[in-house]
Amino acid sequence: MARTVADLDEKVQLLVNEMQNEVPMTDRPYRALGEKTGLSEDEVLEAIRDLKQCQILRQISTIFDTRTLGYQSSLVAARAPEGKMDAVAEALNQHPGISHNYARKHAFNLWFTIAVPGDSSLQAHVDILQKQSGAESIRLLPTLHLFKIGMKLDATGGKHAGGEGPAYSEEQRHREKSEITAKDKDYVRALQEDMEVRADPFAPIAERLKTNTGELFAWCKEFQKQGRLRRVAGILNHRKAGFAANGMGVWIVPEARVTEVGGQFAGVSAVTHCYLRPTYSDWPYNIFTMVHSKKINQCDQVIQEMSEKVGIKEYAILYSHKEYKKIRLEYFTGEIARWEKDHGLKPGND
Repeated sequence: MARTVADLDEKVQLLVNEMQNEVPMTDRPYRALGEKTGLSEDEVLEAIRDLKQCQILRQISTIFDTRTLGYQSSLVAARAPEGKMDAVAEALNQHPGISHNYARKHAFNLWFTIAVPGDSSLQAHVDILQKQSGAESIRLLPTLHLFKIGMKLDATGGKHAGGEGPAYSEEQRHREKSEITAKDKDYVRALQEDMEVRADPFAPIAERLKTNTGELFAWCKEFQKQGRLRRVAGILNHRKAGFAANGMGVWIVPEARVTEVGGQFAGVSAVTHCYLRPTYSDWPYNIFTMVHSKKINQCDQVIQEMSEKVGIKEYAILYSHKEYKKIRLEYFTGEIARWEKDHGLKPGND
């Protein structure tokens, strides 16, 4: 049987939590993490190699905010014809801007996220994807307000949760920003890749950029101050880690209570994502919350308690039952622009 976080040594479980919070931007980040978790630097490196080998740890890299880098993005709900879900998902997955694609139990049975350059037409992209994939209908559900995004799964089973970890919200997204330069794009391309497992993982990145780590960290902190860089962190494969229940709670919240209810939901530690999204005649839900647990009944309990707390009874929980695609979106690679050119669209600034 494959190992999950429940099978790890307690110190390694704590390390997993700390890496999700932040991998420090220092020359020897794993020494610093070791000091927090009671492990030596060599033991941290050995643990990371093992976590990657058993696929609990997907990668360690810098997490950027898609919109503040100049991209448009959206969650998309699609309806695949009966018996055609795999084929529709495979066609959708060819788009380089699609990073997540799940089958969920609902009439809208495929849910994916897509990003395109800011000067492109998101609607034009999904129109082409609907035609190519054979999806019966597609609904764009972009973020209208971001209440919270802070993906962290407690590997210790509540023994050493250490708080929620850093969450990103609308306030960071709207901070004053400078124009993105060619240098910025070079730095993003280098930092978004999975870091080498070595004692000084930032050193080869700085070398590639023909700079030193001091200047690299200064750039990162400025991008973080502007709300464009969230953090450097370890990213888990939540299913391999043992968090198989992925519950998307969708809520019908009266317009007058959206800010209040969204704020309360964002304050729930088990909620990793909370957004306001548009509604349609066939989709009445406006607030979305994500909860990841080891078992479905745990997700159900969290969402039921949320319902009771705010007095909102009209909601549904959509559980994913198949993962078709989950990657880190890569910025400024030119792949989306090439897709646009191949499909008769004017290439955006990718």
